[in-house]
Amino acid sequence: MSSTEAIVVAKRETVGKASSRDLRKSGLIPATVYGLGEAAVSIGISPKIVARILASDTGKNTMIYLQREGTDIKRHVIIKDLQRDPVTGRLSHVDFMRVDPNHKVKVNIPIVLKGIPAGVKEGGMLDFVHRHIEVECLPAFIPAHIDISVEHMVVGDVMRLDQVQLDAHLTVLGDAHNVICSVHGKKAEEEVVAAEVPVKEPEVAATKSKKDDKKK
Repeated sequence: MSSTEAIVVAKRETVGKASSRDLRKSGLIPATVYGLGEAAVSIGISPKIVARILASDTGKNTMIYLQREGTDIKRHVIIKDLQRDPVTGRLSHVDFMRVDPNHKVKVNIPIVLKGIPAGVKEGGMLDFVHRHIEVECLPAFIPAHIDISVEHMVVGDVMRLDQVQLDAHLTVLGDAHNVICSVHGKKAEEEVVAAEVPVKEPEVAATKSKKDDKKK
């Protein structure tokens, strides 16, 4: 989906549960547009359009162009948050954040681990600690996700944030030493757990001791 393709949306004059229910009956879902120091605006948008955005190569982080129906007001936005019906899983609300194509934004990018670590194939366990990376970049360069190959990792290996090769357009934020994932030996973990479990005295032995005391 092109960032210059304007998606026409209708401004919602009323808000609330009743208004949202009527909006959904008409085939639209409620949404909010905010950011860049401007007042938040409530709109209605087709869930099919949102689904098309999510299915694109850049997914949720796609920069799109919204135009308010009946006006020349246009804004570049990205999807900031999604809400779904807990029963049906259907989209129920969308939050759009206004962005300036010429100014960098801070976003959280999901991490996708590629492959099965060599250490896991040998019986180890993969611990996926941090599943997102916060980066700063121009809206046009926001990736849908960051792929990290873990096939080479053996038991004892640790993958940290500063070890990830990223596109030159991305500036990583946060602690560079944060652990993304690691491979542990399963056997070693089981031994640690066993050592932490306190050993209880057998109940039979305790019973015999009480009987012996009565005889004395």
